[in-house]
Amino acid sequence: MINLARFIVVASFLAGAYLASLHEETINWIFFIPVIIAGVVGLVLLKSSEKAAAQDDSLLASDKQTLETSLNNILTNLRELDGRKDKVPTYQMRFEIDRMFRDDLNNFADSRESMKHLFGLMAYADIMSSFAAGERYLNRVWSASTDGYVDEVLTYVSKAHSQFEHALEEWKKAEAG
Repeated sequence: MINLARFIVVASFLAGAYLASLHEETINWIFFIPVIIAGVVGLVLLKSSEKAAAQDDSLLASDKQTLETSLNNILTNLRELDGRKDKVPTYQMRFEIDRMFRDDLNNFADSRESMKHLFGLMAYADIMSSFAAGERYLNRVWSASTDGYVDEVLTYVSKAHSQFEHALEEWKKAEAG
């Protein structure tokens, strides 16, 4: 259904563009209006199909598992990294971040929309606020590592750890609530 809806939207856009290009000053409204209506119908079908797909129980269960696993992996790795941060050479820290976090950060980001359907918008906002702050701090560590700022690397690993701990607390509250 989603592919059909996309086809209708694209076809109506192309048809509308073609009809608009036939004459530089006028549009044949007898043909143009049905094309616009078809485009609107295609958009409505597309949105309703996407909403139904996003609320599919198997997708939600899969995404919930991905989100929880990713968040736990990030925290496990951050605890380990925070415990040995002073032993990792500053310029090496960015490679450690890439190795330890990128896959889980990407997996979490790819599945995050399901949190709205699982827990509601407020819980989504609470979790994502802490998660996004932690991710920004990890990016800051990466940048500081590249630039050789030792103190900033050490400080922001701990700050990232704290933010991801808070994200997990919010996750647990959302699951319980």
